Amino acid sequence: MSTATTTESTELAPVSAESLAALLVTERRPPRPSALSASLTFGWRAVLKIKHVPEQLFDVTAFPIMNLLMFTYLFGGALAGSTREYVQFLLPGIMVMSVVMITMYTGVSVNSDIEKGVFDRFRTLPVWRPATMVGYLLGDALRYTIASLVMLSVGLILGYRPDGGAPGVIAGIALLLVFSFAFSWIWTMFGLMLRTEKSVMGVSMMVIFPLTFLSNVFVDPKTMPGWLQAFVNNSPVTHLSSGVRKLMAGDWPAAEIAWTLGWSGLFLLVFGPITMRLYNRR
Repeated sequence: MSTATTTESTELAPVSAESLAALLVTERRPPRPSALSASLTFGWRAVLKIKHVPEQLFDVTAFPIMNLLMFTYLFGGALAGSTREYVQFLLPGIMVMSVVMITMYTGVSVNSDIEKGVFDRFRTLPVWRPATMVGYLLGDALRYTIASLVMLSVGLILGYRPDGGAPGVIAGIALLLVFSFAFSWIWTMFGLMLRTEKSVMGVSMMVIFPLTFLSNVFVDPKTMPGWLQAFVNNSPVTHLSSGVRKLMAGDWPAAEIAWTLGWSGLFLLVFGPITMRLYNRR
């Protein structure tokens, strides 16, 4: 009887603080997640935000459709003689314009999370530092893909026929996604730099509107004044629009692809380090 009592008391005896500390030290810590794993996790967080707030998809569905219909039927007859002819030229360009314009919402999301204090928690996690920003951009890449597919579907209804077939369409969208991913780093910088969401949107609009409208999205720049042609022909949006348009038409515009990838690399090299410096000091 006494032996059983002694055994029970021994099992229920509290563990000392020294013993607990020694136990914790000897336990193996879970491995630190890789850069890819951490980035994909934050990207999944961005996707879940879309799931819980589906209104975020409004700008990648209704807005591109409205732009395509408006410009096709307003200018199609005057510029190309028929809406069917004009949509062949317009659709790749308007796809580029719409996706490039919605990249600014990356900066708005970053600024919103900063105001809520979410970033204070992220910085304490033992993960690759840029994973937070890369995750935002990976999540937004899904939105860009949805916008491209929505516009392509509406364009097919309006009479658009890509001569490049499925391979050309996929290549054109892939080029657009690569550029948009790199271009979005500009807005993450503004999201960290500026104080309010309205400020981020205001500054973003001041940059995006001249780049998108002063390009070959709507018309061939050959009809423009010489001084304006010089700007338009060297615009990153013009190179991107020409590349996407020709890829979807079945061509292989090596020069336009090289220019677009070059611009993308430049945006990453310049604004990526600036963004991470602001993030670490925020």
